[in-house]
Amino acid sequence: MGEDTKCRFRKNKSYKKVCLIIFFVAILTTGLIGYGIYWAFFDMERLPTGRFLTEEISPDGKYTIKAYVANSGATTSYSIRGELVFNERNNKTKNVYWNYRENTANIKWVDNDTVRINGHELNLPNDKFDFRNK
Repeated sequence: MGEDTKCRFRKNKSYKKVCLIIFFVAILTTGLIGYGIYWAFFDMERLPTGRFLTEEISPDGKYTIKAYVANSGATTSYSIRGELVFNERNNKTKNVYWNYRENTANIKWVDNDTVRINGHELNLPNDKFDFRNK
């Protein structure tokens, strides 16, 4: 191999390393920005607490849905937050319902794992309703 070929080979190898590093930094940055947007605007665990309205226990006593009304200030309307309480797991909670421009909560259990909140049916414990994700 000539001196010129060795020099070109080293430059190509360095160029590939730099491109690979830039690619991974770009992917990492995009992922962090995406997660930051989700956390700031769509994470249901960051919802305002609100004022307690009502609660309904599932027919088998496994779950309780607690409803809260949240008032975020003069420029926004009332919102309803529904919190699922796992009665058999030391009352661990999880937000499962968030709807804008509501100030009452009509909670009806369809069966042991299905609840209807203001007309929105949720199969618990996995379903969620969030008006921001319609």
